[in-house]
Amino acid sequence: MFGIIFLVILVVIAVVLIGMYNSLVQLRVRTDSAWSDIDVQLKRRHDLIPNLVETVKGYATHEKGTFENIAKFRSQAMQATTPEGKAVAENQLTGALKSLFAVAENYPELKASEEFTQLQGSLSQTEDSIQNSRRYYNAVVRDLNTKIQSFPTNILAGMFNFQARQFFETTDAADREPVAVKF
Repeated sequence: MFGIIFLVILVVIAVVLIGMYNSLVQLRVRTDSAWSDIDVQLKRRHDLIPNLVETVKGYATHEKGTFENIAKFRSQAMQATTPEGKAVAENQLTGALKSLFAVAENYPELKASEEFTQLQGSLSQTEDSIQNSRRYYNAVVRDLNTKIQSFPTNILAGMFNFQARQFFETTDAADREPVAVKF
């Protein structure tokens, strides 16, 4: 009788441990997947930028500094690997894009260009997708980090080397403002 009770207790403990471990794995996979979604959207953004710059260059040839900054920040953003590094680089790129759109305001014929309007629309949609991807990633990271730090899963997380993840967030208050896309 005592042996059966002991066996039942061991089975219950094993099931609980397996459930905790599987929930940690599931959150880790969801975090990796969410990060991949951000990367896809950022790549799309990075692919749109050269076309946008070339379109503006055709109208605003003397705005060389703005174009150089965009190229530099785009390159830095593409090379960043951590959420923190990507956030800093993407924030710099967003600031450079704001400058590009400010330049475009001075050229009515550019604003009337169908190609420029389409590129602006695509960039605006991409920015929305990036924001949604960031929001989802941060929610999954929050859930994973909470589970890693909560008892009793923190013991299991430590045993199997589950690491807390960094949030993908904006650090500069000015960068929290949305990109102004005007038509």
